[in-house]
Amino acid sequence: MDQIQEVLVLRDVLIPGGRVCDITLSEGKVSHVGASGRADTICRCNDLFVLPAGIDMHVHMRDGSQAHKEDWESGTKSALAGGVTVVVDQPNTIPPVTTPNILHERAQLAQKQAYCHYAINAGVTTDADLEGMSRAGAMAFGETFAGPSSYGEALSRDDLGSAIHKIRNLDGLVTLHAEVVQEGEDNTLGSHDRLRSIAGEREAVRMIQDLTLPGSRIHFCHISNAETIVDIKNHDSGTVEVTPHHLFLSYDSCNPDDTHVKVNPPIRTESERKKICEYWNQIDVIASDHAPHTIQEKGTSFPESPSGIPGVETMIPLLMAEVLNGRISLSDVIEKTSTNPARILGIEPAGFHPGMRADFALYPKESRMICADDLNSKAGWTPYEGKTGVFPRQVIMSGRLVYDQGLFTKANPMWLKGRGYIPEK
Repeated sequence: MDQIQEVLVLRDVLIPGGRVCDITLSEGKVSHVGASGRADTICRCNDLFVLPAGIDMHVHMRDGSQAHKEDWESGTKSALAGGVTVVVDQPNTIPPVTTPNILHERAQLAQKQAYCHYAINAGVTTDADLEGMSRAGAMAFGETFAGPSSYGEALSRDDLGSAIHKIRNLDGLVTLHAEVVQEGEDNTLGSHDRLRSIAGEREAVRMIQDLTLPGSRIHFCHISNAETIVDIKNHDSGTVEVTPHHLFLSYDSCNPDDTHVKVNPPIRTESERKKICEYWNQIDVIASDHAPHTIQEKGTSFPESPSGIPGVETMIPLLMAEVLNGRISLSDVIEKTSTNPARILGIEPAGFHPGMRADFALYPKESRMICADDLNSKAGWTPYEGKTGVFPRQVIMSGRLVYDQGLFTKANPMWLKGRGYIPEK
């Protein structure tokens, strides 16, 4: 006898275009859009925003020797509580992901703990086995460092060019950290901005453009200013990712030595923050660059404090608060946090049509104050303390309710593999 599949129905959903209907989910897919029939679970969605769940294509889930900062359980719970059901882990781990074996070990660690779907990127170093990691299931290559950052050493121009060409021949996606870092005393947010300047970011992007051959797939991580967006779009040289901290934070509204907003690339001035917001329509992806450190680590002196901030749980809620206030559209949030990341990575998209991946987040039409005590990251702090966000009430993954008003259910998280993956025989 065939096993009866559990059926979940999202009732009275307002979908893009203005239609109100029921969405039936079964076997991990949207099975029907319209009047619903049998249901094992019903989520009533009148007076809620219903979005395809987010893909955060830039997170650092730590774990291993850095589990005190974050582990796969805490990090993926944080993702679900922020409306994200897919995270893409960056390879500048300890040890870095540079071989198929290390990549498999990273995936196995995630498999034991993760509460949401996950993908693993391959590290790009001079001795990395790029082809082997592509075959082993790497989603993309990078964060590839054109400038040094936490746990990531910069490649020389020649090595970077060689890597980009090799990855092109593998039909892989290169995700790039574009910075030129100057020598100098790094003891305030202002000096951090000057040493990792806008001019340096633009210079690194131009170098990458010079090294790139037709047919390369290029994604620029965490672009921090409007001029760089223009440089990339004018040359049609890749997709653009921007973080919430570059959209919502500026260093001249903080204490000069506030280590909690020390990040690479740096947050900029308020005028630069406003300018990047003006280029909202040119941004392809919003990703968090979730890079948690403990309160104690961030409490050291500015030069000693590590760069990076937690953000996967607050990313979409901050954007949804902007939707609620009428400053951006709901369709833009869906495009930049779900549709475009899926397209760029080659992940099956979530959405409102039959056959699409059944991952959704249900948001109330009201905001609340962001408070670190309410968040799930091990970091225990947030640079968005006191700002407002709209947090999901419920989250569905693969057609199952996995987050319900603070309660988590572990379903069947999957390792999502890149297009170069070759299954083992």
